[in-house]
Amino acid sequence: MNPNLIQPELYAQQLSEKLTTLELLFQELPMPEVEVFESQDSHYRMRAEFRIWHDGDEMYYAMFDSKDPRQPIRVDQFPVASKLINKLMPQLLAAIKDIPVLRYKLFQVDFLTTQTGEALISLLYHKPIDDEWESASTALYDAFPACHFVGRSRKKKMVLTRDFVLETLTVNGQKFHYQQVENSFTQPNVGISEKMLEWSLDVTRNDSGDLLEMYCGNGNFSIPLARRFNRVVATEISKVSVQSAELNIALNGMKNVAVVKMASEDVSAALNGDTELPKQLIQAGMETLSPDVVLVDPPRAGLDEATVELVRKVDKILYISCNPETLKNNLLALSSTHKVDRYAVFDQFPYTHHIECGVYLSRI
Repeated sequence: MNPNLIQPELYAQQLSEKLTTLELLFQELPMPEVEVFESQDSHYRMRAEFRIWHDGDEMYYAMFDSKDPRQPIRVDQFPVASKLINKLMPQLLAAIKDIPVLRYKLFQVDFLTTQTGEALISLLYHKPIDDEWESASTALYDAFPACHFVGRSRKKKMVLTRDFVLETLTVNGQKFHYQQVENSFTQPNVGISEKMLEWSLDVTRNDSGDLLEMYCGNGNFSIPLARRFNRVVATEISKVSVQSAELNIALNGMKNVAVVKMASEDVSAALNGDTELPKQLIQAGMETLSPDVVLVDPPRAGLDEATVELVRKVDKILYISCNPETLKNNLLALSSTHKVDRYAVFDQFPYTHHIECGVYLSRI
């Protein structure tokens, strides 16, 4: 992201342009009226990553424009990031500038913050980090007692105190708690994340029975939706995300959610009858699961053909998409069996061309 393009006074115009683009993209599909969920125009990102640029004795945060990736853009403050990140940015550089082992070969800093005031800071190096680095880094813990620190170099990770934060999301007045681990995926725009969960609960308000979820991440959707369904079986390929999901399920007292570490392609192959049902799906209760709704939140590539065929078998489909192009292709493939009843746009990434969509489909 080019920080020079962040202009809160133009936010409404930029969102309008995104909506026009989506209207043209989906014009050949019978879409219902769009529900638009706007972001805050500043301080909405709970995580941010910066390169560290060294210029003689000076050191500063930098970002790069895709049009000129070799020219650093100095960033002293980043208005889209949380207020806590902006507070920590100058404090961190001031704390390490006179400690050579912490400063030397530092090339990136990642911040992860929460609404509850926690912060995790990752320091990435183009040199091996060792016991000397770990000893020197205790100065950071003393200077930032409310922060957690991680050091990374090639094939090595050092954790001071812990490598995660605990976030609390408020959804329709109900609080849900989530472990968010360093260097793993979490929704960056916390306000929009809460709106996405509220919308998902709204569109499924008349549903019950069982829920099948694919690409569940750390249980972001699984946990609030579990109160609506008898049983939830959720799948995810990332080991770290599965571990977080299991912890988050316990943290929120959910007894009816099972998470399976498995690629969506393998899940689809098994449930479509192309392969035998794997042991881990049997242990999760998949043999007796009768899903009334399937929830998918795929990566930018969208759903593969086998997964399209799998979700086609379920009466209701809740599809969260980070790529409208692949969403369109999947909706065209599903149009012979399902229709779109609800359609929402979530501006997760203001001042960029990226946007998230949500669609709720029912069998024709």
